[in-house]
Amino acid sequence: MLDSSSSLIRASKVQLRVVRALFLREVLTRYGRHNIGFLWLFVEPMMFTLGVSVLWTVAGLHQISDLPIVAFALTGYSTVLLWRNMPSRCIGAVTPNSSLMYHRNVRVIDIYLSRLALETIGATMSLVILSVAFVGFELIRPPENVLLVAWGWFLTAWFGSALAILFGAWSENTEVIEKVWHPMSYFLFPLSGAAFLVDALPPQFRDAMLWLPMVHCTEIIRDGFFGSKFTAHYDSGYLIMVNLALLALALSLERKVSRELVLE
Repeated sequence: MLDSSSSLIRASKVQLRVVRALFLREVLTRYGRHNIGFLWLFVEPMMFTLGVSVLWTVAGLHQISDLPIVAFALTGYSTVLLWRNMPSRCIGAVTPNSSLMYHRNVRVIDIYLSRLALETIGATMSLVILSVAFVGFELIRPPENVLLVAWGWFLTAWFGSALAILFGAWSENTEVIEKVWHPMSYFLFPLSGAAFLVDALPPQFRDAMLWLPMVHCTEIIRDGFFGSKFTAHYDSGYLIMVNLALLALALSLERKVSRELVLE
């Protein structure tokens, strides 16, 4: 029993080193060493979220609602950037890195995990830095429940990661996934809850929108930021079940792709 436990620990340490090496390689490949280099990791999503927040404020949307419009934009678009960018980074990721498979310890899942870690860190740093800056400039109030925000962010990252591994592994068998995901992500964007509150919808549409997991993600995070300003509608249990089902399907498909690569 002790031998098997120590072997598992050693194997885990090896795979963590592999993921870390792939992570650093991905940072250098994507951002390079010039200009601000790896700082683009979180500056890029910050610019997008900040731009949307400024546009909404300049448009005067804060005058037609009691909701904190900057916090509304920050939570909505940060959430979308987290789950939407993950599949885009994993789709077609294995083929350009197939030469890495010659290394015994490098697996398909390691390539996905390194890219998912990069997206998660970038989006998280963007959310934290913008939140601290907006609070410092008194544009928004501090989150009412930081733990709830962290819980919603974790569930969002989990959902995006499971979706990314699923589509990434699926894309190795068909090129259709790469063609379909981009228009699908634009179609899902207005339905994700980024630009509306579920409570503001007519009751007949409210239940239909709550079938979409990303809507629950946005509602949870907003409830943590300014839950006293509106009535949040979400079900963490439903979101966890969807994430588990997606992850199980994604890992089974990833395993199939890994075996095919080994056989080749």
